[in-house]
Amino acid sequence: MSTPPIHLNEAQELVDAWIKKHGVRYFNELTNMAILMEEVGELARIISRKYGEQSFKESDKKHDLGDEMADVLWVLICLANQTGIDLNEAFAKNMEKKTQRDNQRHLNNEKLK
Repeated sequence: MSTPPIHLNEAQELVDAWIKKHGVRYFNELTNMAILMEEVGELARIISRKYGEQSFKESDKKHDLGDEMADVLWVLICLANQTGIDLNEAFAKNMEKKTQRDNQRHLNNEKLK
């Protein structure tokens, strides 16, 4: 069974509604920044074991890569909500910036061929 896609603005609304119903309030921005770094570290740990040269520890085997990525996204959405960032708008602007700045850069990179 597949779920319908969720747009970034819908994800922001879902997280906000969850926080208001279950989370009491958002952690402050500095706490959420620290949590984001923790979640990125957990994601890095799984990637380094799955795709890198480190071996899995028994405790690592239960982690799901997609779930770890979703944890990172969750906290990032919390920070966006707290700071008034519309992720749809920010992402669209970022894609435009990358396209204008890098539209030929990677095509001409000998390291990528």
